Amino acid sequence: MILARSLILMAIAFLTGCSITGSKQPPMKTVAHVDLPRFMGAWYVIGTIPWFVERDNVGTMDIYRMRPDGKIDITYVFHKKELSAKREEMHAVGTVVDKQSNARWGVQFLWPFQAPYLVIDLAPDYSTTVIGHPSRDLIWIMARKPSMPESDYQKILSDVAKHGYDTKRIVKVPQSAKSL
Repeated sequence: MILARSLILMAIAFLTGCSITGSKQPPMKTVAHVDLPRFMGAWYVIGTIPWFVERDNVGTMDIYRMRPDGKIDITYVFHKKELSAKREEMHAVGTVVDKQSNARWGVQFLWPFQAPYLVIDLAPDYSTTVIGHPSRDLIWIMARKPSMPESDYQKILSDVAKHGYDTKRIVKVPQSAKSL
């Protein structure tokens, strides 16, 4: 019972945007604009500060699809511990909350809570992106391919440090092109 209560409280903290560490940082800046149709599709998670349901997941990716009602279907794909393990999925719905930039979303895994989803970096060619969380306790460095040059990864780490992230907490995610 105590474990279940702890998991629920952690989920609520994540979903409502409360900081787990109590950090008092300035609001996180997002990119100026996201072209939503161009952003849709598959994104491999290259690096992350995982939240509890992501621990031990490998071959992770997000797949985004626009819905006719303007919301975004999100499929989180993963394998537990080994790339050869069975592919599993979780589903969520994204709602753009800043229609001017399209860079701030609310993502709902569990009704009625929406987690803040902030596009804090996006390559001009839409080959890489970084999704942040106001607490700086969660981050997702993603790419259209299952790997990225180490120099690009290090540049992204340098950039997210300027957003207030402790880059020592970011872990690389083992990937395979077979996740799709």
